[in-house]
Amino acid sequence: MTTISSRLLGLGERIANAAAKSGRDPAEVDLVAVSKTHPAEAVCEAMEAGQRIFGENRVQEFLAKVPLVPASAEWHFIGHLQKNKIRKILPMAAMIHGVDSLELAQGIDRIAGELGLRPRVLLEVNLGGEDSKFGFQAAALHSQIASILALPHLQVEGLMTVPPPTPDPELVRPYFAHLRELRDTLAVELATTLPVLSMGMSGDFEVAIEEGATLVRVGTALFGGRG
Repeated sequence: MTTISSRLLGLGERIANAAAKSGRDPAEVDLVAVSKTHPAEAVCEAMEAGQRIFGENRVQEFLAKVPLVPASAEWHFIGHLQKNKIRKILPMAAMIHGVDSLELAQGIDRIAGELGLRPRVLLEVNLGGEDSKFGFQAAALHSQIASILALPHLQVEGLMTVPPPTPDPELVRPYFAHLRELRDTLAVELATTLPVLSMGMSGDFEVAIEEGATLVRVGTALFGGRG
């Protein structure tokens, strides 16, 4: 068994245990293997071990890596997407995690219409109020989400957040709980479903699962330190 396959097996067990701890079905949680800075060979190795979904956060690396791995891989773009890069990313990304403004959503919608696509997207929420991070403030999302949901070429499937960094996963639990509660509130107010919560990374994904994550974005715990 290779290092990546053994790590993937261990991650599966940890995901299952975290789900069970909170009374959830492990099948509700998907692992997004974040392959940034790691070569395409590592992605192929993870695929051979059964991993299906991969994430990249830099456009140039995303565009270079995707053609080098089997077409059965599902690619998510998880970083900040500049409006001038939308056209390059859309045909290759199964989901865009970081839609962080109404203007970006409108840009994606317009280009998706031109390309005949209907991309799946998540709305990024900056719950920590950090100036260094992109994302909607919760109040702004409340006021703008109806306009985003009305865009005809987007499939808005849920919310995403990246909490402030901390060595103690318990300190970020409130952020994960807040995202779930925000999603639940919006779903009721708008009479819609927002089933996807993308939250949790290598250091805190188990806490995120306990608070309702359906996608966890894990890189280091699978691929090791950045190349």
